[in-house]
Amino acid sequence: MKSLSLKNNLIGYTFIGPFVIGFLLFTLVPALASLYFSVTDYDLLSTPSFIGMENYTEMFTNDSKFFASLKVTFLYVFIGVPLRLAFALFVAMILNTASKAIGLYRTVYYLPSIIGGSVAVSIMWRNLYGDEGVINHFLNMLGLDSVRWFAEPAAALWMLITLSVWQFGSSMLIFLAGLKNIPGELYEAAGVDGAGPVIRFFKITLPMLSPIILFNTIMQTIGAFMTFVPAYIISKGEGGPLDGTLLYSLYLFRQAFVYFDMGYASAMAWIMLIIIAILTGLLFWTSKRWVHYESKGGH
Repeated sequence: MKSLSLKNNLIGYTFIGPFVIGFLLFTLVPALASLYFSVTDYDLLSTPSFIGMENYTEMFTNDSKFFASLKVTFLYVFIGVPLRLAFALFVAMILNTASKAIGLYRTVYYLPSIIGGSVAVSIMWRNLYGDEGVINHFLNMLGLDSVRWFAEPAAALWMLITLSVWQFGSSMLIFLAGLKNIPGELYEAAGVDGAGPVIRFFKITLPMLSPIILFNTIMQTIGAFMTFVPAYIISKGEGGPLDGTLLYSLYLFRQAFVYFDMGYASAMAWIMLIIIAILTGLLFWTSKRWVHYESKGGH
């Protein structure tokens, strides 16, 4: 029996071994290393020198670009994530119908999430929003003036937001799975009572989807804070115009690999971790009031 138990344990450790090794080498060790670097002066070439909390003090007292990047990132997250989730739910409800080609439609709508953050798509986005791009041509057709997307900070940020909304596929599939699990009897009973589509949506669909809305909100918020490639490509790595696309991750990258201040960049990474943890905690705390769990009798 001991031999069999040892054999079973060995098999289990063999299967989880790659994950444990990958977690230690590529997550835990780098995280601990960045925590150490965050209290040092380190330029990637010389030996790190301990400076205590100076990086954090500099960040909050003498770095205007740090607060500018925070502002841009918060705008990007708090505008882009709700729009993406709303659009994902809208498309999911459209696709939640019986059709022979529904599988093809779902695949087509999911594709932007696979390629949406790529360099090629970011370059395409730059061309679409160029002075002679498709977007300005479309505005001119409607009788509106062209927008200088690369000269106005607010317009440049909206470029990034529309690109993030276009990447709604993963959230859409999760919403679609949730819609499939809502009992049809609830809609039938509501219909008998005279409830219209709007009432059914707010009284049945949203409450039943609330756990999925919470999950999607948390995952999309974390992903939005870590957005880097679109901002880097669209702004050519500068975060312009006037820091209008200087997302936090882009500024962190510039500190590490443009200014070669890895210690400062590591400190920024830990501040981002704390911000994401606080926002996630707030979402879980507020979820007690608006998330409905059938197993707990609802809230």
